[in-house]
Amino acid sequence: MKYANVLHFYLYISEFITTFAPDKQYDTIMKKILSFFILAATALSCTAQQKYIRLAQEIASSEMKHNPEMWTCDGAAKPKWEYTPTLMARAFLELYNDTKDTTYLNHVQRFADLFIDRQGKILTYKKSLYNMDRIQGGNFLIMLHTLNPQPQYITAIETLREQVKEQPRTSEGGFWHKEVYPHQMWLDGLFTGTTFYARYAAWKNEAEDWSDIANQFIVVDKHTLKANGLNHHGWDESRQMGWSNPETGCSPETWGRAEGWYVMALCDVLELMPKDQPERPQLVAILNRVMESLLKVQDKKTHLWYQVPDRGGEEGNYLESTCSAMYCFGMAKGARLGVLDKKYKCEAKRVMNGLKKHKIRQNPDGTWSLIDCCAVAGLGGNPYRDGTYTYYVHERIRKDDPKGVAPLILACIELARK
Repeated sequence: MKYANVLHFYLYISEFITTFAPDKQYDTIMKKILSFFILAATALSCTAQQKYIRLAQEIASSEMKHNPEMWTCDGAAKPKWEYTPTLMARAFLELYNDTKDTTYLNHVQRFADLFIDRQGKILTYKKSLYNMDRIQGGNFLIMLHTLNPQPQYITAIETLREQVKEQPRTSEGGFWHKEVYPHQMWLDGLFTGTTFYARYAAWKNEAEDWSDIANQFIVVDKHTLKANGLNHHGWDESRQMGWSNPETGCSPETWGRAEGWYVMALCDVLELMPKDQPERPQLVAILNRVMESLLKVQDKKTHLWYQVPDRGGEEGNYLESTCSAMYCFGMAKGARLGVLDKKYKCEAKRVMNGLKKHKIRQNPDGTWSLIDCCAVAGLGGNPYRDGTYTYYVHERIRKDDPKGVAPLILACIELARK
């Protein structure tokens, strides 16, 4: 029974009692009935919240069965410090925080113990690459250190912070995505790198960093903004890359997951950023513009989004799961933080229902899988990725990609939070 139905039924009973109950008994009867309906509404609220947590637990349990070791979640043949398993670690820690089930904490602890030695050295990490993807793991390390303080975690976190200090930048102070991609900013990097920068600033109370953190979004939005309110995947200040527009430096298209990383990054940073930070309203405005623009290109039947979101229905395009889970997370979290209208919480629920109906499938062994995930996409490199529509819709599709599974877990957790 929905809340509105409970309220209507209560009002009907109230009118009935007013008509037939003796005046001296009315107050007593109504107090008892009101108590009953308050308990019923509370039970419904708890059930709704538990529904999303149960789904998060089912997805997490399936993930542990698919990948008993967290570092294998993205198909790695040997341990490698990457943003995908470290994002999964963050999702599992969030789930532990909300459930207190140590299964999730232990899974992350085993991963951390493998990669962080007693001296705080990070297995396979090389600062000299100046790869923004590699510092995303600092998020879960700060979270884990809060739960289980260890000196080696602090050393590892400080190592990643040193990379931020030395990261090459554009002329306006925006971080290069990687040293091998000079003068380039990708939307992806705002999540993989800048969220750690923000979490560190909040952890260490380094107020002087917040303007620089905000500037990362301001610069990339200035140069990648499209007429429809979405963003191009990447921007090359030098205009040297084959994929970059000679006039604007932008890549040709909006890519669903890149916009998803952008949305998630905005929500995570706004949660951590001081409320009185001068640039905060500008970031809130960017998030609201992107979300309103996404609603305009959303598939109205499934409430999901396409691989190339603003070219839905064109040949080869498909409803893609990782970006849909990311937008779901962004809507739910943004509404909870009060930086998005409450309507987005309702929409996030519809998106989750769409994912459950169209993209989450049960396997013969009883586990669950997230299907229709874009495996990977990027710009430049070898073989060369030109960022065109044809390129994005022909990238490999797989199930249970961690770039979808982790945001799905996080979206469920957000939907369960008040």
